[in-house]
Amino acid sequence: MWTYIQSIFQSLDCMQIVSAMFFLIAIIDPFGNVPVTINMEKNGAKITPWVVCAASALILLAFLSLGEWLMRVFGIKVEYFAVAGGFIIFLMALEMILDITIFKADVEGNGNVVPLAFPMYAGPGAFTALIAMTSEYSVINLVMAVLLCIIILFFVLTGTHWLMKYLGKNTLYIIRKFFGIIVLAIACQLMFGNLAAVFH
Repeated sequence: MWTYIQSIFQSLDCMQIVSAMFFLIAIIDPFGNVPVTINMEKNGAKITPWVVCAASALILLAFLSLGEWLMRVFGIKVEYFAVAGGFIIFLMALEMILDITIFKADVEGNGNVVPLAFPMYAGPGAFTALIAMTSEYSVINLVMAVLLCIIILFFVLTGTHWLMKYLGKNTLYIIRKFFGIIVLAIACQLMFGNLAAVFH
């Protein structure tokens, strides 16, 4: 047991954790979704940050645990999923940068779990990113990245009104564009970095 715990800690890589965390933050875009959260509250929704974060964490970690198993069931290699996932994330980055709508969400709700935890934060984009990253990152590092990402999400949700008051829509808009460029770059890395393995 102790040997197993030691092996887990030895496999921790700070660079992987930080890189994956920033990627996930860019994907779920908590800062860009601040106006959406405020609008939901104005329409009568009662947002409870810890409930949103707990639900998001459970969904993401469950998908991370089952994702590879599902791929084995369907006979899909991680490298192929990384290329396909990179393409989807590429389109999501274009949405963030160009202010266009490519993916349409049909899920409606006014609660903490739907639509905030799913599909806004723990949605298809985050699922795709997690599975695609398993081709380059160890699972324990991805788990740590998810947990850190959820902590940041909690502080953003807790300080939603403060962020809107002191940063304003324009600053949040710029942050969204910045993260969009990061997502675009990582999407290209996922696609082109795994193409060699696909055609090998």
